[in-house]
Amino acid sequence: MLDSLTFLFEKLFIFSNLNLFKSLWQEEEEEEECAVRCPALRRGDLLEVQRTLFIHYGIYLGENRVAHLMPDIIPVLTNNKQLIQSVVTNKRLILGCIYKNASIRVDSIEDFAYGAPVLVNDMDMKMKCQALANEDVARRAEKLIGAIPYSLLWNNCEHFVTYCRYGTPVSQQTERFCNCLKTIIRDQRSVALTVVLGVMYTIYFGLAPSTTLPTFLIPFTLWMAG
Repeated sequence: MLDSLTFLFEKLFIFSNLNLFKSLWQEEEEEEECAVRCPALRRGDLLEVQRTLFIHYGIYLGENRVAHLMPDIIPVLTNNKQLIQSVVTNKRLILGCIYKNASIRVDSIEDFAYGAPVLVNDMDMKMKCQALANEDVARRAEKLIGAIPYSLLWNNCEHFVTYCRYGTPVSQQTERFCNCLKTIIRDQRSVALTVVLGVMYTIYFGLAPSTTLPTFLIPFTLWMAG
């Protein structure tokens, strides 16, 4: 039951961040329209860029290298290291999120930024805990390089960088999504909506345990949670 709910919430998380006015299926070799813009970087800095659905995070390792947790579908399909190491396009990233396959990899700052402006250590002002020494941050990131289980809610790129820089894996994007979900659950109008949808579903597909049980169970659960 918990696994099913996690799966559902992760898919809701994807679609809640989806920008319908951006094409996710552009040519993978599309030229970048703007150059990477960032100030001078120090080893251990926390970097963030806007990338398709989410804000993407990484740890700067020096020498133009960034360690970041990146979902990717290509390793599932092939062992060709050249294909795997090439820049992860939006299409590969989204399919990797859905398939829950990811790795902590090292890329150039240009590939990490994917043409977007780079913010440096902006999270320091939002986190309550003190940042670790930059060298310790970089070493933590380097130790974690490799394949890793992926979850949008429990183990994403933000969890990776906050663990490295602050010692505690947290995700403000996930927290905002969960708070939004709590607001929806607490709104009793959502109970009425699920009742109406459930009745329509039962009428259309007929009376059966697979249709009537959710019709009563889901509204009851939302009502109790609210």
